[in-house]
Amino acid sequence: MSEQPSNRSSSLISTGTKITAVFVILALVSVFATTIVTDRQWIHFAVLLGVGVIFPTLVNEWRS
Repeated sequence: MSEQPSNRSSSLISTGTKITAVFVILALVSVFATTIVTDRQWIHFAVLLGVGVIFPTLVNEWRS
């Protein structure tokens, strides 16, 4: 008899990847929102980098 795989091991996408994907989408929406407020590209870049890269990295590191 073969054993059934556990639910945790059958997930194709890890939780860290899901968190990062959500924050990347949130970063893109945030950049579009900042274009309404300002035309300064360094602000757009800072929002994109902060929300899309730095914040999900901190969240994933905090979780582990």
